[in-house]
Amino acid sequence: MSRSPIRWIYSFALLAILAAGSYFLIDYLQERALHALPYGYKKFNLSDPPPACGRWKAHMPATRDPATYRLYIEARNVWRSKIAWQFTHEEAMRILTDVRKAADLGDWGARALMSHFYLYGLGVLESNHVLDADPDKAVEIARMAAKELQPWGVYDLGVAYEHGYGGAHYDVDLAWAYYLKAAELGSPEAQMTLASAYAHEGRLNDEETMVQCAYQQGHGAAAFALGVDRRVSKKFEDSAKYFQEGVKFGSEDCASALKQLFDTGYWVTTAEEDKPALAALGVRADLERSNRYSIIYDTLKINPDLKLGRLDKVLPLPPAKLPEWSGVDDAVEPESKGPPTY
Repeated sequence: MSRSPIRWIYSFALLAILAAGSYFLIDYLQERALHALPYGYKKFNLSDPPPACGRWKAHMPATRDPATYRLYIEARNVWRSKIAWQFTHEEAMRILTDVRKAADLGDWGARALMSHFYLYGLGVLESNHVLDADPDKAVEIARMAAKELQPWGVYDLGVAYEHGYGGAHYDVDLAWAYYLKAAELGSPEAQMTLASAYAHEGRLNDEETMVQCAYQQGHGAAAFALGVDRRVSKKFEDSAKYFQEGVKFGSEDCASALKQLFDTGYWVTTAEEDKPALAALGVRADLERSNRYSIIYDTLKINPDLKLGRLDKVLPLPPAKLPEWSGVDDAVEPESKGPPTY
């Protein structure tokens, strides 16, 4: 056999090897890029110190267009006014139309709510269904917010990567990098997520730090966590105060905890020897207090947006006596008449 055909065979073989190598190299580089951390992000390491207490408002636009904000907030108020199946098709369509318009005009709150609608859909019944779930669009909106380093968008992207939906591939390390960044930027949800990780690792002081970060920003879940912790450690006065603050923040869980407390004058988990400590604080079975917390609980289940800043005026903790009230509205903080900011 002559050398020429052999050289051709070797050449084709070499080209085939190079082509295959290039394919795998490109595939490797693409896969590596897919899992690379964005600029300014770092891997979450449980052995590192916790991040500083960021405040989410510090990373949001300082002002909002009043007309656009009003369009959004009025639609949101309607959305929070009923249980999902109670809306008519016309009401659901108006909510969607106004929120979408406000989002298109640039209001960040409307964008966040549109992302929620795209993630879960809008309208739970055939009679009021106006939007199918579209996780890709939900994540697209979150990416826009994350690009601007808005804490809620960074956190939502972390959730998307943790569960792998909406075009965000499944990547736990990337998800936790986003959670870390969101916590640094002040996302209360991200701060609570980090707190859970620290608790699982036995870093209880760091867990407390992160929960306090979220609590100081008015996060209801943080208030509930602190209330439960103090209840377990038998610091009952602190526990009740945290639950009370949580109700002000809009936490239905905190309202439920206080309803249960005043049903009998103690929690079902309270040991017999601890009941005198609660009685010494003026806590006893109080059906009127229990009933008021029950009404608030039912209200917050529908509308957790409510901020009950006047709660202590109509439903103070013992030993204060109960004043008269005409309903939950007496506890609601009146809306600011100034220009919208958040």
